[in-house]
Formats: sequence, structure tokens, C-alpha cells
Amino acid sequence: MRIAIVTDAWSPQVNGVVRTLQSVQAELEKMGHEVLVISPDLFRSVPCPTYPEIRLAFASTGAVGRMLEDFSPQAVHLATEGPVCLAARRWCLQRDFPFTTAYHTQFPDYVAARTGVNPEWVWRYIAWFHGPAQAILAATPSIAETLKAHGLTKLRHWGRGVDLATFGQSPPDPAIRGLPGPVMLYVGRVAVEKNIEAFLTAKHPGSKVVVGDGPALASLKAKFPGIHFLGPKFGADLAAAYAAADVFVFPSRTDTFGLVMIEALASGTPVAAYPVTGPIDVLSPEAGAMADDLDQAITQALTRDRAACAAYGETFTWAASARQFLQALVPITDHAIAA
Repeated sequence: MRIAIVTDAWSPQVNGVVRTLQSVQAELEKMGHEVLVISPDLFRSVPCPTYPEIRLAFASTGAVGRMLEDFSPQAVHLATEGPVCLAARRWCLQRDFPFTTAYHTQFPDYVAARTGVNPEWVWRYIAWFHGPAQAILAATPSIAETLKAHGLTKLRHWGRGVDLATFGQSPPDPAIRGLPGPVMLYVGRVAVEKNIEAFLTAKHPGSKVVVGDGPALASLKAKFPGIHFLGPKFGADLAAAYAAADVFVFPSRTDTFGLVMIEALASGTPVAAYPVTGPIDVLSPEAGAMADDLDQAITQALTRDRAACAAYGETFTWAASARQFLQALVPITDHAIAA
């Protein structure tokens, strides 16, 4: 099948959306499918206000449409709600072509955290964008319920996976392992919507390590000089950081899934989190702990068996995720293509 994936999130961005799309693309191509990715790097772009690491592309309907026409896709998937996908959405609607979308990011909550805007105002746009899709892919049951509450009902489950050839295979980073224990680790974007300060102000004794980059990094480093900010890590280096931690702390209240949680689990590291969307769908009692008091969650998570965490983390595979994605696609009929 020729599958067009259109996205506003792509390299060099480092986030869960990009990792998901790249991993699923690789699995689809292993299955023999041909995948076209239309992404911001193909167009002129400007930095996103308040988040310059993200680029907003000047993607016209004509330019995106020509790429799609040249590829002649048998299915079109729109991964995000930004300008590149808006152009593809217009092109599909003009031709009465079916398409699927995905709700990767709690965009209304992110906008609210950054600007103070009422998230329900942003939900109007989200409902408008996804409304014409033949299927909306959601990572967890609680996200599906959130979408249903805003009138979006054509939902399909699309889970996430772990690169098991990387995570769980690296020895612990000796520099991190050598810190005074227990070692508490955060991995991810360093941004206000990730609620990292809740982790940095937790009172549990031990060493706190932050791996990642983002717009809040400089201010947090200045405000919390006793924290070990290690910057971004990738591949085996990231796996070694997970393996060296005694507990992985996931303070976000706005994630739809949280890939970093299952990467930590596959590395044998238990997870402490709030009982909110994302963790409540991903964590099992054996793999971590959730509590409204993050210190309490950390204390409980530290009692979990690392082997049980690793075994649970290994149940999340990108092959299964790609199969779910493929099953959710809505083919463009030969008649539609001819029209």
C-alpha cells in the first residue's frame, strides 16, 4: 500500500510524536508498504512563538497537493493539527478523499499552560480539524473519552512501542549510577507544560537527574542549581541513563501517552507519576506507582521489582503499533483516485 503520512512534527524535533511516526514508518516499510512523509523540513518555515525549537511551515495546499498527487496515495494520514496538515486536509476535502487523523498532543492544555487561554476555546479548533476524518487515532482509552466528550466519536486505538534493541540492552551509565541514591530521573522536553518543577521540588532524598532540552532549560538550571541537568541523550546513551536510575519520575499532567515511561520500564526502571491521563492507561501496579502526592508515588515506586518492570515494558512493541495504525487507515478507492 502507498501510505502518505503528513505531519508538522519531524526531525530535527525531538519528541514523542516524531519518535512514534519514525518508528511506525520503519515498521510499515519492513512490511513492504511504501510510505511518503510530508513534513515541515520540505518548506520554508519560521520558529513557533514561545517554542522556537518547533518550526511552523509555509505549506500551501497547492504545494502539498502536488506532492500527494505525484505519490498517488492509497491512504492519507494527518498526524498533527498544524499548517502542513491543514493544507493536506483542504486537498483531501476538495477531492472528497478519505483521511485519518491522530490526537498525539494535549494541545489545548499546552496552549493554556503557555498563554493562559481557556483550553475550551482551543478545543473548538481541535473538533473542527478532526471532525471530517474517517477515523481519529487515540493512544489510550482515557484520551478516547476526552475526545468523545468534545463530540469526536470516530475513534480507533493506536498504541505505542519501545525499541527493544536499544532499551534494556545497555549497562547503567556509571556517572549517573554513582550519584547518591536513590537516583530519580526525568527524560523529556524541558518545557512548562511538562510540569517538571513538581519533580524538582519533590522532597524525597536522593539525586535528581534531568535528561532533555527545551525552552525552560536555562531558567530551571538557574533556579535549581543542585539538579543534574545532562542535556539531551539518544540511543545507547539514553538507554544507559534509564538503566542507571532507581526510579523514573513522570510529572506531566498533560501527556496523551508518555513514551518515556515505557522506555524506562523496558530498561527495568519503575515509574512514579500522577494518576492522570497517560500514566493511568500505561502503568500497571507491578511497574510503578501513582499518587496525587509525587513524593508518595516515588516512595512506592522504589519498592517495585526491576525484572517485573522490564518484562512489562517489553510488551510494548512498534510492530504491534504499526499493525494497529495500518488497520485504522481508510483506503482511497480506485474510483476516488480516478475522479
